[in-house]
Amino acid sequence: MRLKGKVAIVTGGAQGIGRAYCLRFAQEGAAVGIADLRIEQAKAVESEITKAGGKALAVHADVSNEESADAMAKQVFDRFGRVDILINNAAIYYDMDSRDQSIAYLRKMIDVNLIGIIICGRAVCPIMKDQGGGSIINISSGAAYVLPQQVKFKANNFSTYHYGLTKSGVIYLTKMMAVTGGPYNIRVNAIAPGVTMSEATKKVVSPQIIEGLRNVAVLGKSLEPWDLTGTALYLASEDSAMVTGQTIPVDAGMVMLG
Repeated sequence: MRLKGKVAIVTGGAQGIGRAYCLRFAQEGAAVGIADLRIEQAKAVESEITKAGGKALAVHADVSNEESADAMAKQVFDRFGRVDILINNAAIYYDMDSRDQSIAYLRKMIDVNLIGIIICGRAVCPIMKDQGGGSIINISSGAAYVLPQQVKFKANNFSTYHYGLTKSGVIYLTKMMAVTGGPYNIRVNAIAPGVTMSEATKKVVSPQIIEGLRNVAVLGKSLEPWDLTGTALYLASEDSAMVTGQTIPVDAGMVMLG
């Protein structure tokens, strides 16, 4: 068990990729805080883990709210006595409306997808400092990169491309968090998933776009949520003790063609 004795918080852990992170980390011996607005679904994941012999705690959390994020970190710390790992997975994606190009919606996306990472990082930082370090894993996206099939897009006005914009910001933010966390042995890295067949992807991405992205990946495949958990495990464990400030695309070989 590569995470035995460790404690992890996974935001957006109630479903999809977040749920997969929770289950994999629990299998590897970590106690897992499942943080999500969908508390009943988070409790279902908690039950799934505990029935399998693991340790977990479902926590209601709004990552865009500082008080909520601080309470999340405190609840997990009070239950398990430490916080070693934070996966900043929560984002507006399942409920994303790509048709809404308003500035108000863009600001909402930034609040959750980008500023939420800062808020949650600040919530766990004092705990990690006191215990001598930790690992923060931010979730970016293949949408952060401009791919060849996007250069033909046309619009009557400048589109916000809000999701990709926020996920691009995650890559820069990861580097700066790594710089400031380094003196305290807090490592900060990111994963940029390619098209992953989660509930959210199936809901918001058309089959035609999924097939197109699959075709430009050199492995000719889309991902399942579990396919991302090995990279997260690597970044959370001591195997990556000298790795920080990096973004790792896990996308079946799509970004390298961009």
